[in-house]
Amino acid sequence: MAKPSPQLRRRRRAGLPGDPFGGPRWWVLSGPLLVVLALPLAALLLRTDPGAALESLRRPVVYQAITLSLWTSLAATGATVLFGLPLAFLMARRRFPLHRAVDTLIELPVVLPPAVAGVALLMAFGRRGLLGEPLAALGVQLPFTPVAVILAQMFVAAPLFIRSAMVGLAGVPAELEEAARIDGASTGQVLRHVTLPLARNGLIGGAVMTWARALGEFGATIIFAGNLPGRTQTMPLAIYLGFELDLQVALTLSVLLMGASFLTLILVKYVLLR
Repeated sequence: MAKPSPQLRRRRRAGLPGDPFGGPRWWVLSGPLLVVLALPLAALLLRTDPGAALESLRRPVVYQAITLSLWTSLAATGATVLFGLPLAFLMARRRFPLHRAVDTLIELPVVLPPAVAGVALLMAFGRRGLLGEPLAALGVQLPFTPVAVILAQMFVAAPLFIRSAMVGLAGVPAELEEAARIDGASTGQVLRHVTLPLARNGLIGGAVMTWARALGEFGATIIFAGNLPGRTQTMPLAIYLGFELDLQVALTLSVLLMGASFLTLILVKYVLLR
């Protein structure tokens, strides 16, 4: 398919006559959805009082929720990178009989309802789950603990890293890796000095998106880990409780999460992918 000429691209950007997608009617047709997307975010900012927000940040329950969210999301991201990178290599560089089935399994948590994810984790690791009794025999209890928070975050966020890492690894020219091997580099040296540096944008972008998704995880966490202040209550769970008890707490944490999401998108779209 032929690419449009530079003149045509300029006409499209300017909306000049002759461009079927030019003119104000496209802004009119796009307006309702833009309003639906922008208005709630603007309302959230307008309804949040900076002074009251700073006061809310001093509350122990808010501080605990922020601290718990930060360290569990970082732990979930680190574990995802550690175990997800080999899987991304396998999916990007190999074709095996169950490749499509594994690829579907990786993407399934993205479209799975969060409540279903929480129930599934509970059925797998709960006291009466598939691994619940063997773990209990070893003195290990996962549900309603910080470890459960991390598992829930990994379950829903890991596909973002794996998919981005697959794209980055698949884009590394095989000729460069082969040239490094011909020059005497070992597999580890090729990985460290050729493959990972060339795929770094996809890897870093996937890790950042995974962290942001883990930071905002709610549905699976509340079912599998509960909503225990100071123990398993993350920022989204504190928002849920604060909406019933203290709206200002909910607004403060909502703005913080929105800011984190905005900075994540800026980092990925305008820094890593330049």
